[in-house]
Amino acid sequence: MPSAELAVEVQDLRHRYGEREALKGVSFSVGRGEIFGLLGPNGGGKTTLFRILSTLMIPTSGRAALLGSVLDQAPSQQTLQTIRKAIGVVFQAFSLDKKLTVRENLTCQGNLYGLSGSSLRGRIDEMLERFRLSDRARDLVGTLSGGLSRRVELAKGLLHRPALLLMDEPATGLDPGARHDLWEYLQSLRKQDSVTVLMTTHILEEAERCDRIGILSRGNMVALDSPAALKGRIGGDVLSIESPAPQQLAGAIREKLGADAQVVDGSIRLERHEAHRFVPTLIESFSGQISAVTVGRPTLEDVFIQLTGHRFWDEDAAAAERASEKRAGR
Repeated sequence: MPSAELAVEVQDLRHRYGEREALKGVSFSVGRGEIFGLLGPNGGGKTTLFRILSTLMIPTSGRAALLGSVLDQAPSQQTLQTIRKAIGVVFQAFSLDKKLTVRENLTCQGNLYGLSGSSLRGRIDEMLERFRLSDRARDLVGTLSGGLSRRVELAKGLLHRPALLLMDEPATGLDPGARHDLWEYLQSLRKQDSVTVLMTTHILEEAERCDRIGILSRGNMVALDSPAALKGRIGGDVLSIESPAPQQLAGAIREKLGADAQVVDGSIRLERHEAHRFVPTLIESFSGQISAVTVGRPTLEDVFIQLTGHRFWDEDAAAAERASEKRAGR
């Protein structure tokens, strides 16, 4: 895709925290008007990448171009200012002042971008109407629900009409109804304003809604494509087999039936075309060694397992454990 059609272009981006390399040469691009997701468990590198793209951090090496402006190891203040004016940012943690009203929060945001007077009031009214917040304009933000607060965050991030919206875990803490609303807003932004959206997420269902996703694991970009295309890489259906002796049974399945059975998190996993036809053979061959068998269509977690050899949430838990040990000084 020509550079003029790209909103984000990342090339061999690396970042270190002391001895730990959080990003290990990540490269990808996002087309203008695209909804792009960075999917990965905690500790995979999403937050570091988000901080670099939102100009909060400088990469150790590599480069990232946002709407044509380049972030590298020594960006000028003019470059940073140009990028910050062109992007909107919605952080995972709420950045609203709970002691101010919805309108007052938006007014403060507009002032930061040099907006004032009738122009600012007009934009605030526009955002309040778009996100169905007009009747809440005088409410203190501290009295709002999580879903309403997220609407205000979106209104705040879009107040200056950015061409690129960066969102860090936008659905975290939202109930299913609020998540549905969030995606309606994002689709509307793309359709009406041609806004490009780049979001990080560890929620597999959210990643399914993106046009394309990049899967991050331990600082590496291990896959990059549409959700449908990624799931299409799985060789048919996915069988999960429970057994008191999974390692022994997996070896027997490989030897007797020629199936590539793997043990993942204590369960046997294999991919098979028309898996429902394979189940009777499996049960007949190893009836005394099988506790349960399930068959399902491939998911993004199956893609992650195929690429990394372990479950999505296993890496999430491992990252949390490493962080806990670091805080404890072990």
